[in-house]
Amino acid sequence: MSSKHTQFYLDKQNAKWKGVCAGISDYTGVDVLWVRLGAVILTLAGGFPWTLVAYFGAAWFANKKPIHLYVDNDDQKFWQGVRQSPARTTRDIRSRFREIDNRLADVELYYVSNNKQLADEIESLR
Repeated sequence: MSSKHTQFYLDKQNAKWKGVCAGISDYTGVDVLWVRLGAVILTLAGGFPWTLVAYFGAAWFANKKPIHLYVDNDDQKFWQGVRQSPARTTRDIRSRFREIDNRLADVELYYVSNNKQLADEIESLR
């Protein structure tokens, strides 16, 4: 697993202030509006000093997100899924490989059963 895809980054491209909320949004896959709204509500609901300390701490210690971290939107959604549930992602990939393997076996069976010479050559290699 690539560590550059699984760590938290500040998202300066979609930032309103420092990029922390946009980074949390990118990391979790939750819409940035909800993350910002949650941060404001948490700050106003009594966690005022600690929320700001955490926000500025994250802004100070986190790295800026590389510009070409994701190839496309599918790549971004894949890595967000990996961060949310690695076991589920592994299960999904394993299932995709099983499906591809079954499809290849069907193709091989079709060509081998219709081509006696090819079937004989494959058997001689075993």
